[in-house]
Parts: sequence; structure tokens; C-alpha cells
Amino acid sequence: MSRHTELRAADEIALTVNGHEVRMRPGASVAAAILSAGAPCRMSISGEPRGPLCGMGICMECRATVDGVPHVRTCQLQSRHGMTVVTE
Repeated sequence: MSRHTELRAADEIALTVNGHEVRMRPGASVAAAILSAGAPCRMSISGEPRGPLCGMGICMECRATVDGVPHVRTCQLQSRHGMTVVTE
């Protein structure tokens, strides 16, 4: 099977980012889902949109609220079906 085959419904999970459904491959990070939704992970104190930077959980730029838990490092968390992510 080619790596570039289209996703089938059975090959996807659905989660919600800021109220919008995002479909991802199982195992994709929550940070990837946030980027797919076109949302910043958070806003800096000066109002600048921030997103994942290091991808290793060190920089904390990817923090968001996941299933009601604030300040989760989304680059270190795999997406699960039904998750709710809030970055606003």
C-alpha cells in the first residue's frame, strides 16, 4: 500500500479544536491537529499567535486545554477520538 493513499473513514479519528471537528490519522499529535485546524496554540502576552516550536515538550509554546486540563503540552500528546481541545 502506498504511503500516499487517501484516508478512509476507518483510518481517521475525529477531535474538536475550538469547536471545529478535525480528522487526523491515529497517533498524530494534538499539536498537529491544532495546526490542521489553522488555530494558534495560544497567544503571547503581547497578542502574538504562538504555535509548536521544539516538538519535544521543552519550549511550552504548544500548550492548550485538552479535555478540560489546562496547559497540556500538545506536541507530546497523541490525538484520541472525541478529544476536545481549546486554544482560545
